[in-house]
Amino acid sequence: MTSGAILPKLLKLSLPLMLSSVLQLLFNAADIIVVGNFASQNSLAAVGNTASLVNLMTSLFLGLSTGTNVLASHYLGADDKIRVSKTVHTAIITSIFSGLLLTAAGCIFAPQLLELMQTPEDVLPLSALYLRIYFIGMTAMLIYNLGSSILRAKGDTKRPLYYLTLSGAVNVGLNLLFVIVFQMDVAGVALATVISQCISAFLIIRCLMKEEGALKFEFSKLRADGQTVAKILKIGIPAGFQGMLFSLSNVVIQSSVNGFGAEVMAGSAAASSIEGFIWVSMNAFSQGALTFTSANIGAGKYSRINRIAVISCSCAAAAGLIFGNLAYIFGTQLLSIYDKRPEVIQAGLVRMGLVCTMYCTCGIMDCIVGSIRGMEYAVTPTIVSLIGACGLRIIWIFTGFTMEEFHTEFWLFISYPVSWIITFLAHLVCYIFMRRRLPKGDISPETAVHQE
Repeated sequence: MTSGAILPKLLKLSLPLMLSSVLQLLFNAADIIVVGNFASQNSLAAVGNTASLVNLMTSLFLGLSTGTNVLASHYLGADDKIRVSKTVHTAIITSIFSGLLLTAAGCIFAPQLLELMQTPEDVLPLSALYLRIYFIGMTAMLIYNLGSSILRAKGDTKRPLYYLTLSGAVNVGLNLLFVIVFQMDVAGVALATVISQCISAFLIIRCLMKEEGALKFEFSKLRADGQTVAKILKIGIPAGFQGMLFSLSNVVIQSSVNGFGAEVMAGSAAASSIEGFIWVSMNAFSQGALTFTSANIGAGKYSRINRIAVISCSCAAAAGLIFGNLAYIFGTQLLSIYDKRPEVIQAGLVRMGLVCTMYCTCGIMDCIVGSIRGMEYAVTPTIVSLIGACGLRIIWIFTGFTMEEFHTEFWLFISYPVSWIITFLAHLVCYIFMRRRLPKGDISPETAVHQE
């Protein structure tokens, strides 16, 4: 990652990561498709209603994978084997404790949180049941994500892809078994997801145990290094907090969607699931920008930083334009996979027409953020996102959207592309300012580590 042409190596890292993310999304998509076609009438709305809340509760902890990736990439670039090993073992123990905390919070507070989202009474019991079972698998999910970020730091995105292929196939098979054969409804799809997450976590741990050198995981070394924890949290908490802020704005929007009834909820849930596949396709290049930038800074290769940002943004924009517009063009066919009711499909198309066609702006925004975090600036992008994307959406919901002439699905979902464009421009200004504070040319790795 620190020498030679950037584009081929970025694609080699990002494409398997893209496919891995798509497979991970299939966990939730399989849930939605199965319940939409084979479960009770309100099951699709119940499962879709939990997505933004799950993201809100997990974003802070998933930000730790960003901190782990930046730290491991930096130390690998600097060839610091001792710190790499400490990062590996600290990340795993952190994921275990974080997962247990999330499980407890999700199981205890699920009904109260759903009530705050104005979840309709006929949907709430199913949503709460799904949420409680889903959160049992939080520890496994975090172990997989932090373990994958460790492998990604050295450019290995293929093995996580293989593991998700296996666990994803298990998830789909169990969904069909539990819902169609055993008639378990939303409980069945949630349980299938938990089992598949446990399989992927087991495989990632097994992979790290077979690694050679500094990335090798050993249970005898499983302890948290205080200094490493502090550095992971320094980068990971702002990244996770930003994810929480985006999720919070999505929870507010979901609460507004809930006010339009079960059909619009179902259409929005199906459209959101489709949009997720487009987002991860773009976000893979954001993760690539973060990993490449961090590794090159660790190696003192500052001359490559701007090229990494430009190339990753271009790739994300291309992915967003192609996949987003194709999704909208074939929106009716795609939405009918989830739910064949005309009113549900129409509601989904309204959302996709505003979100999918403009999703490329979100991809570029995320890539700039990835480059900034790779330069080890963690707080600024969080503040910009708070004021830009999240703040603007929430302000719109509680001001203009409350007016009768603007209280429609169109004016609700248009808040997404408007906030992306404004926030991207703000992040771009921050990137230019921060890049000027770093050396223009290459320096020795020892000096780069010293400047950390």
